[in-house]
Amino acid sequence: MAWKQLQLHTTTERAGRLSDLLTKFGASAVTFVDDGDKPVLEPGPGEVPLWDMTCVVGLFDEDVDLDEVLQKLRSKLAPNDLPPYEISDLPDQDWERAWMDDFHPMQFGQRLWIVPTAYQEQDPTAVNIRLDPGLAFGTGTHPTTALCLTWLDGHDLGGKSVLDFGCGSGILAIAAAKLGASSVVGVDIDPQAVTASRDNAQINGVEEIKVQQSSEFEGKLVDILLANILANPLKDLAPEFAQMVRPGGELVMSGILAEQAAEVAAAYTSWFDMDPPVQRDEWVMLHGVRRPD
Repeated sequence: MAWKQLQLHTTTERAGRLSDLLTKFGASAVTFVDDGDKPVLEPGPGEVPLWDMTCVVGLFDEDVDLDEVLQKLRSKLAPNDLPPYEISDLPDQDWERAWMDDFHPMQFGQRLWIVPTAYQEQDPTAVNIRLDPGLAFGTGTHPTTALCLTWLDGHDLGGKSVLDFGCGSGILAIAAAKLGASSVVGVDIDPQAVTASRDNAQINGVEEIKVQQSSEFEGKLVDILLANILANPLKDLAPEFAQMVRPGGELVMSGILAEQAAEVAAAYTSWFDMDPPVQRDEWVMLHGVRRPD
C-alpha cells in the first residue's frame, strides 16, 4: 500500500491544533519538522520545544481523499486561515526500506533488547521491549538513551522505585519495569509524550507504570531517578531532584554533551556523590548517589 503525505507550513502556535485536526480526520501519523532551518537547543523546564516555523506532516492511507481532508480543515479554521500546504505520494516500498534501514533490533548490556514490531525477537529469553519510532523521543538509537538503557541493564532493580523524569516514549520507564522495579512513574511536559508512554507501556504489558503530565506530578521519594533531558534544565532542577531521591538512592542523568558534564555535575555536589561521566560519542551520562541530609 502506498501513502499520501500532507504538509502544512505553519507557526509554532498553530502546530498543535493542526496536528489534532489531522489526527481527527484520519492521519495514520503526524510529525513536526523544522520549517525554518532553526535548531532547537536548550528548552527550559516546562517548555515544549518547537521551531518558530513548523511543518506539520500528516501521513494518510492511499485511499484517503485529501481534498476532503482539506475541506474539513477549512471548516474548523477561521476563514482563509488554512496555511500553505503540499501534497505528495510516498511509495510504500521506499517508506518501509528507509524505516528498516534506520531502526532495527538493538541490544543494551547483557539482557535488554529493543525490538521493532516488524521484527521477531532475537532472544525470546531476553528482556525484550517492543517499540517503533514515533513523535515522542526515545527509541534507543541516540547515545543518551543507549547510555541510560545500558546502565539499567547492569543494575539490580528488584524492589526499587523508579522515576523517569522526561519520559518521552516511555522507553526507560518500560525498561525499568521489565527489569524488576517494584514501582515506576513516568513524567513529561508534553501531552503527546504522555500518550506515547502509556501506549507503549500497554504494548509491552507493563500497564502498572504510572504516567503523568508534569503539571499533575507531585514529587515523591524514589530509589532511582532517571532524567534524559538536556544540560540547562538538569542544572536548574538540581534542588528539586535532591528532594526526590531518598538517601542512598541513585540519580542517572543524560542528554549532556561532554563539555557540559563538569558544570552539570557541580550543580549536584551539594547533595550527591557524583561518579566520573560515562561517554558515548560526544554525549555523557552522569551518576550520583544521594547523601543523607
